[in-house]
Amino acid sequence: MENVIIIGTGCAGWTAAIYTARANLRPLVISGTQPGGQLTTTTEVENFPGFPEGVMGPDLMMRMQQQAEKFGTRVEYAQIDAVEKQADGSFVLKSSGTDYRARAVIVATGASPRHLGLPNESSLIGRGLTSCATCDGAFYRDVPVAVIGGGDSACEEANFLTRFASKVYLIHRRDELRASKIMADRVLANPKIEPVWDSVVTAYLTNEKGEMRAAAVKNLKTGAESELALDCVFVAIGHVPNTAFLAGTGIDLDESGYIVLKKGGQTNIEGLFAAGDVADHVYRQAITAAGNGCQAALDAERYLADLGVE
Repeated sequence: MENVIIIGTGCAGWTAAIYTARANLRPLVISGTQPGGQLTTTTEVENFPGFPEGVMGPDLMMRMQQQAEKFGTRVEYAQIDAVEKQADGSFVLKSSGTDYRARAVIVATGASPRHLGLPNESSLIGRGLTSCATCDGAFYRDVPVAVIGGGDSACEEANFLTRFASKVYLIHRRDELRASKIMADRVLANPKIEPVWDSVVTAYLTNEKGEMRAAAVKNLKTGAESELALDCVFVAIGHVPNTAFLAGTGIDLDESGYIVLKKGGQTNIEGLFAAGDVADHVYRQAITAAGNGCQAALDAERYLADLGVE
């Protein structure tokens, strides 16, 4: 039986692995279907402390993994399909063909941004298509960009992007914003933001390098089609927390499916902890995920110490 199993290999998962490994708990990390998490789809990361020249997202994840493995972390490249708590308080993690057992589990599976389902989306992520203005906005200085969405998140992204972009199109499928009044008023009063009402993006258009050059837009009321020349599209239609595999555990989730934490990294289930974007729908930054991973690891260490694990 493992002392602790960490599910997920983003900033939260690797940080939890570093801390639990240094505590001599010999953690086992289960990689999931996207080793490295969302940062592996990001190009340069400029806002992670300690890298004044920036660092490529995949390189940052590789360094974190190397650091975790240096202290004794082991890695299995598998996907967990279900988690079951046993009568003795331990957990069985079910994967195709293999079951894992642990005294404590840290869930760091993150959240997946919702996209439109257009054909070339996956190839454009990091090349003019993103879901994080805070992460990538500074790369698009003095060029036109677009935000898709009409809620508070979309309005926050649009306002933030006006610090860098020459113009921000806010594309929304309705004729009024769903955001709170104060956020909507702020957007509509900003001269650098141009709402594109009653419209949806039907295609992403690329240049010869395969980078975003324009979005094809259709007006849902008139049927008119047009192109918006731009360098990046920021999709702000929400995220989906990767918690489906926890169905049946009795873990507390909010109405959007995010894990509800009691204190630090503790869930309502004793011995089951969580960290990062799987429980955080507010900040969603690499550095906050790393901090959450630290919290969950320290909580797991104390839990195991109370069980007499050394």
